[in-house]
Amino acid sequence: MPEPVLVSMAAALAGRLVMGVYDLVKAKFADDPQASAVLVAAEGAAEDSARVRELAETLEAKQAADPEFARQLHAEWQRSAVAQQAETGGVTNQVSGNVSGKVLQARDIHGDITF
Repeated sequence: MPEPVLVSMAAALAGRLVMGVYDLVKAKFADDPQASAVLVAAEGAAEDSARVRELAETLEAKQAADPEFARQLHAEWQRSAVAQQAETGGVTNQVSGNVSGKVLQARDIHGDITF
C-alpha cells in the first residue's frame, strides 16, 4: 500500500491540480509506456478510485528505483503546498504552473467582466 502522501499526489495528478508535479511525473514516465498509460488512465478519476491507487503504486515504484526522482517529487510537492490564510472578509488566490491565457483573481465583482 503506497504511503498516504503518494495517494494525495496521485489524486492531484489525476486532476492535473499541481502542474509542476504533473510535468515532473510525466517527464519521468515518458520512457515507460506502461507508466505513461497509468498516468493517462488516472486523469479525471476519483481520489478513491482503483486508477488513482494504481498511479500511487506506480509513483511508489518509480521513487523506490530512483532516489533522485523521489527527492525531486517530494520537493516539488512541498513547493506547491503553499499555505494561505485570509482574515475575516479577506480572500486568497493562487495560480501555479504555466498559465496560457487570461487569469482573473478577485474577491467581489459587481457587474460584467470583459477581457
